[in-house]
Amino acid sequence: MLFEDTYYSISNPCEGLYKDKGSKFIGYAFPVSSEEEIKTHLAALRREHHSARHHCFAYRLGADKLTYRVNDDGEPSSTAGKPILGQIQSKDLTDILIVVVRYFGGTLLGVSGLINAYKQAAADTIAQAVIIEKILKEKFEIKFDYLQMNQVMKIIKDENLEIQLQNFELSCSLIFAVRRNNADRVYELFKKINNLDIKNKF
Repeated sequence: MLFEDTYYSISNPCEGLYKDKGSKFIGYAFPVSSEEEIKTHLAALRREHHSARHHCFAYRLGADKLTYRVNDDGEPSSTAGKPILGQIQSKDLTDILIVVVRYFGGTLLGVSGLINAYKQAAADTIAQAVIIEKILKEKFEIKFDYLQMNQVMKIIKDENLEIQLQNFELSCSLIFAVRRNNADRVYELFKKINNLDIKNKF
């Protein structure tokens, strides 16, 4: 059975904007792969917009999309982080952080007004992004003799495998990446070569 081995993210940081009754909602989106990266971006935006009243955000990490967090940063509960996350989910994105910085314009927007503002700011930010499809890959290491070189290289060429490291000195070893849905089939192809050792590299 084939599993989903692709996911969507953004290729580059981008900005969006929404205004309502004098309040400015500036959106920032970043491609991220760890919570450390997220902390760095948040700290930088807090320095850049130190006079802003709120820095609300949502993020989602991982191809499985199971790691996520929302933060209302002082806005009424669920009026900021959740609408931002909702936009991330509506585009089926992951490995993304969206921060919406609010400059208060003096007029209260109410709960529904805030939800709409953060939603629209996040939507405009995503609209500026380049959305890319990423492919999940598995890595394998193979060890083999020089005599098996032609067989090995034929499989690599035929299957369009991505060589990441190779060493052809005393004995031959090679690390390659393969699309997850093709991993089992490629593994079996290499197992048919006598005296070749193959193991998964996580």
